[in-house]
Amino acid sequence: MTPLSHARQIVDTMLGYLGFTVKIDELDGPEGPTLQIHTEDSQLLIGRRGATMEDIQYLVNRILLRHIPDAPRIRVDIEYFRSMREDQMVEHAREVGERVRLSGQSQVLDPMNSYYRRLVHNVFVNDPDVQSVSMDGDSRFKRIMLKRRK
Repeated sequence: MTPLSHARQIVDTMLGYLGFTVKIDELDGPEGPTLQIHTEDSQLLIGRRGATMEDIQYLVNRILLRHIPDAPRIRVDIEYFRSMREDQMVEHAREVGERVRLSGQSQVLDPMNSYYRRLVHNVFVNDPDVQSVSMDGDSRFKRIMLKRRK
């Protein structure tokens, strides 16, 4: 049994115990192995700003690592919420980067977790004019400053 199908079984069992009826697709895309969950109760599973979905992903990966120690990290997406949110975040970062490019003034983005910060940093890694810098902080959710390259 592959780690992705094992993760699918974990999600199906967990959500079944909670009373959710779901259809789960296994996808192996450029972002890595992903479980795409389809359900009538998507808002309940996504939660506020994706928090419940993040928790489901965390639990699935913790359980999976207990069973398969070298398993890859599995992404959990519900009704394409994560994909759309990532696209929106990258697009917003590009818009802010364009403002920085034109005005020369640094801009600070909203706090985000390490996964989303990595997405934003990847947008500007080869940009000749704008760079992204993570600001110091003790929190899990840190800000990124976009500024002109010297």
